[in-house]
Amino acid sequence: MASSMAFADCSTSAPTRTFLFSRLRPCRGLPSIPPHLLRGLPVAGFRLPSLRITNSPSSFPKGNAFLRNKQGFRHFRPFTVLASVSASEAAISTEASAMVIDGKSIAKEIRHEITTEISRMKDEIGVIPGLAVILVGDRKDSTTYVRNKKKACESVGIKSYEVCLPEDSTEEEVLKFISGFNDDPEVHGILVQLPLPSHMNEQNILNAVSIEKDVDGFHPLNIGRLAMRGREPLFVPCTPKGCIELLHRCNIDIKGKQAVVIGRSNIVGMPAALLLLREDATVSIVHSRTKNPEEITSQADIIIAAVGQPNMVRGSWIKPGAVIIDVGINPVEDATSPRGYRLVGDVCYEEACKIASAVTPVPGGVGPMTIAMLLSNTLSSAKRMHNFQ
Repeated sequence: MASSMAFADCSTSAPTRTFLFSRLRPCRGLPSIPPHLLRGLPVAGFRLPSLRITNSPSSFPKGNAFLRNKQGFRHFRPFTVLASVSASEAAISTEASAMVIDGKSIAKEIRHEITTEISRMKDEIGVIPGLAVILVGDRKDSTTYVRNKKKACESVGIKSYEVCLPEDSTEEEVLKFISGFNDDPEVHGILVQLPLPSHMNEQNILNAVSIEKDVDGFHPLNIGRLAMRGREPLFVPCTPKGCIELLHRCNIDIKGKQAVVIGRSNIVGMPAALLLLREDATVSIVHSRTKNPEEITSQADIIIAAVGQPNMVRGSWIKPGAVIIDVGINPVEDATSPRGYRLVGDVCYEEACKIASAVTPVPGGVGPMTIAMLLSNTLSSAKRMHNFQ
């Protein structure tokens, strides 16, 4: 990116509450109230200051939440809080802090749903979804990712197949394993861990994965279908899919909103922009040749940052009330950390929390969702192959 986007450490102490309202369940006869009606939790650029939460009416059961407007009090039963605070704490107004989108909790909920479906599939037709992962070389980060994916598979009941090849393996060796997994009826998804060694043609290898087992969603036919109206890809890339799922599960409207995607990679930026278009957002892409990135980004109701530049998006880039999905995960030096570094996103989190209506933390935001979507894609593949509803 341009020099004006260089990293600057913006760490300060910010009083941010980590909670997520999933849904309010009203008493009989009252309509559902979406989360953005809660004062202090605006969504995509608008606030409703006339509504506020209170626990003051003594006639209502203790610990319940209430909305008060000009017509008086409205009573709501306790609602789900997906984080480490109690419902009573969540009922307290948060004047200056954004809603923190707890990706870890949402991913856990999705994994539970996947586990239930896999168990049902096994009981009814005797099929267990299978995921094959091919790792070439011994990069520490890639090895960690593969280990985490294997553990995630085991946690939901997906059978894991793993191939670890040395750095100097030939492209033909990798293609041979891909061909074998393509033909294996017990394997429903194939993942080639990226990046590959420099002597290999990444495009040739990814294209060799059967489109019916392309759970990473990188096959050009899947991307092409994603880009075309009236066509449906068999799979959507996991990280962009996770970003949209976060917005859906937080009841954040996308239709008609101004959305900016920062970054245009084949893995995140481009498919994220295509998914937002499918949701009827008006989409702009900011990239390394964009002349006025701050001006464009500051008009967005929704920002998806996926550029790999620590703390690049500062508070001045953010429209008040915007929703921020931070895909970046960048190590920066930190002498106070036992590891000597800490992880930050592409967005200056401390500044964003004071301006945005909702923001994903790093870590604990998009990261857990990526693996959850991989598991979801693998389950979908198995269901499709066996015509299981």
